Amino acid sequence: MIEIYTDGASSGNPGISGAGIYIKAAGKHLQYSIPLGEMTNHEAEFHAVIKALEICEKDFPNEILSFRSDSQTVVHVVDNDYTKNKTFLPLLEMIREKTAKFPYFFIKWIPEKENTHADRLSRKAIQDQRI
Repeated sequence: MIEIYTDGASSGNPGISGAGIYIKAAGKHLQYSIPLGEMTNHEAEFHAVIKALEICEKDFPNEILSFRSDSQTVVHVVDNDYTKNKTFLPLLEMIREKTAKFPYFFIKWIPEKENTHADRLSRKAIQDQRI
């Protein structure tokens, strides 16, 4: 089972955004800091999950995925597989499409203090876009 911690951050809302992804797999710790351009914080949180799924498609096909996020919105939408929000719906559809490629996909809400690695990486992605 692969543990994936994701976080999205925005400088402004909307503003320059970044995704942070921290993966624990087979004794390794992988870190990704991905610039996202301009979007809202919630959109950045969804895109962090999507980017992490893309990484897992490439590097960990057919693995059991256990995602952790401090975004209650993302966890609620993905866990319930439902949203009325017109902005979130295409993002949820992308997540559905990507998670269908894995035997098992879990997502769990965690407090911010347990997501410090991904948070730091998402903020680094914002800083990298300012340079």
